[in-house]
This record gives sequence, structure tokens and C-alpha cells, in this order.
Amino acid sequence: MEISKTLLLVISLVAATCFLQAKAAGVYCSNPYTRCYRKYIRCPEECPSKTAMNSKNKVCYADCDRPTCKSQCRMRKPNCNRPGSACYDPRFIGGDGIVFYFHGKSNEEFSLVSDSDLQINGRFIGHRPAGRARDFTWIQALGFLFNSNKFSLEAAKTASWDNEIDHLKFSYDGQDLSVPEQTLSTWYSPNKDIKIERVSMRNSVIVTIKDKAEIMINVVPVTKEDDRIHSYKVPSDDCFAHLEVQFRFFNLSPKVDGILGRTYRPDFQNPAKPGVAMPVVGGEDSFKTSSLLSNDCKTCIFSESQAEIDSVKSEIEYATLDCTRGASSGYGIVCRK
Repeated sequence: MEISKTLLLVISLVAATCFLQAKAAGVYCSNPYTRCYRKYIRCPEECPSKTAMNSKNKVCYADCDRPTCKSQCRMRKPNCNRPGSACYDPRFIGGDGIVFYFHGKSNEEFSLVSDSDLQINGRFIGHRPAGRARDFTWIQALGFLFNSNKFSLEAAKTASWDNEIDHLKFSYDGQDLSVPEQTLSTWYSPNKDIKIERVSMRNSVIVTIKDKAEIMINVVPVTKEDDRIHSYKVPSDDCFAHLEVQFRFFNLSPKVDGILGRTYRPDFQNPAKPGVAMPVVGGEDSFKTSSLLSNDCKTCIFSESQAEIDSVKSEIEYATLDCTRGASSGYGIVCRK
């Protein structure tokens, strides 16, 4: 009987220890430009882990922009109704929370974000049915310039959609790269400043650019239902596989530009008309680049010169923040009342 009681006590102690360890699961804030940097933050009970084999499960992440350094539960796929998103016929939600559309032109590239040390371009695809004044467009590819490297990802063209086929293609410095089709499989650049992680086996990844951005990406087709509702008149040989994207930025400069990037400037006045069902923002000529991996648009400020980068970054400390826009305007600097 004594042995049984002792064994029961040991089992109870082990169980209690495991329970406490599970309760203590948490994440570290890895953004060095916030007051929460390197702080250990306990995860909520409903999402105790920062990874999940099932892409439909929520995971824990550190919301480093909050003054209280809290963790939150979130999905690991883009939320097209939250700031930093670019989805559909491209509908953007800026860092200021304002919804706007930028149509661009089919088969051309545009600057989405341009900062002194980061350039993100998007390639638009689409078509113009007879009788329409403009193209229907979607974002088909993203190009990144960062730390003297060039990285791109794109949705491969396909006539019909098949969920069992991976439609993502990647390249790094001009070379095609392969990320194994397994959930949570990961690829790092040689300097480990770019990371690709598969959220599911196919068509969904998270790209992390060290200390600069996290981008959640899905590849989706234009469905028959989309075609019926919007009268896209999609041709039979192309379902216009495209990207749904949501960006989170860290340490952007107050001079950041680009279709989406400029909405993170503290002094930006969004030209999108409030109260309009589909507020369209123009400026194609200002944001057009010559290729997916170029920084030659009229408003591009990306530079590979370290002196210029340091000059722009030094202004972050002295930038005037508009604290009415929330806890942070994307600079990793916290507004406090």
C-alpha cells in the first residue's frame, strides 16, 4: 500500500510539473526596435504554441508593438481584413487602417514598399474584357531587395486549380530554390536574414526578413463564384492564380514609400475617399518599376549604400509620431498616453 501511495505521489508531482511547464509556454519578442525586445511573454492557454501542424489552428505570437508586451493568438495565414493586407482585385488596407484599391496594369510591376534598406515590388496580372476601361488585376508575384540580395516568389500560371499541386515558385539571387512540400519545412538564406516557412504542405508560406518584415502568403485562384459575382470573364486557359498577402513591418523609416509602404508614414494623408464603396488610388507612373527586382520607380528610395541607409535610419529617433493612429505606426516605436 505504501508503494502505491509513493508511486501515486510521484505521478502527481510529474503531472503537476508538466502542467506548469505547459502553462509557462511563451514567446520572445525578437524585434530589436521595440521596448519588448528579448522579453519572455507567456502564451494564452488557447494557443500555447507558436507553431501548429494544422494550418487551421491558431498559434501564439508576441505583439511587440503593445506597450504592455502581450502575446496574442492568430492564424498563420493572411487576414485580408486587417492592416497590411493586399488581396483580391488588389484591395489594400494600409498601416493607417484605411481600405483602398490600386489596380495598376496587367503584366507590369509596381513598388509596394520602398525604404532605404528594403524594396518590395509586386507583379500584377490580369486581363481586360471587351468594353472595359481598365484591366482586372491581381498580384501574381513579389520581389524583394534586401542586404544586397534579391529574392522572389510567384504563383505559377495554371489553366485550372488543383489544391494537391503546389503553385509557389521561389528564387534567390537568380537561382531557383526548393522548399520541401511538408508542413513547417523551412529554408534560410546563407546569412539567415531571409526565412521561408511552409504553413501547410502547399500554397501557403510565411516569409520573414530579419528585423524588417513578416509576410504571410497564400496562393489562390479566381474561382467560378468570383467570376460570376464580378463578371471578370476569366478565360478558359488561365484561372489567374495569385497571391493573398498580409505584411507586418518592423523599423520602417519615416520616409518609407510605395503603394502600401507610404501608409505607414506618420505624416501620410491617405487620398482614398472615405465613404466610397470602392475607393481607388492612382499613381501608376510614380510606382512603376522596370522589373520585379528593380528599384527604379520615381518614388523608390531603396539604396545599397550603407551611408544612405544610416542617414535615413538616424531620423527614426527624431520622427514625430501620430499617436492617434494606434500603439505604433510600423516603426517599432511605441506611443504612450
